[in-house]
Amino acid sequence: RTCLEMGAWLSFSGIVTFANASALHDAARLCPAERMLAETDSPYLAPVPHRGSTNRPAFVTYVVAALAMLRDQPLDEVRAATVANACLAFPGVRP
Repeated sequence: RTCLEMGAWLSFSGIVTFANASALHDAARLCPAERMLAETDSPYLAPVPHRGSTNRPAFVTYVVAALAMLRDQPLDEVRAATVANACLAFPGVRP
C-alpha cells in the first residue's frame, strides 16, 4: 500500500506463482491494473512449473497467468495491461 501511495509501479516475478507467497498474492490482488508490471527476474527464481531451473524471459507468461488467476481477470486483459504498462514505465519498449 505504501509503495502504491507513493506512486510506484509494482512488478511481479516468478515468485508470485509460488504457493507459499501469500503476502505477494495479496499485493497482486491489491495492485491497480494500471500500476502492475510482470517480469522474470532471470536467471533466478523461475516460476512454477519451472521452479528450480534457470529462469528465462519466455517464462513471463507464467507470471501473467498467475496474476490473472489471483485477480480473477481474463488472461488477455492482464497481458494487455502489463504490456501497456511496460511501454509507459520504460519508454522505448515496444510490444
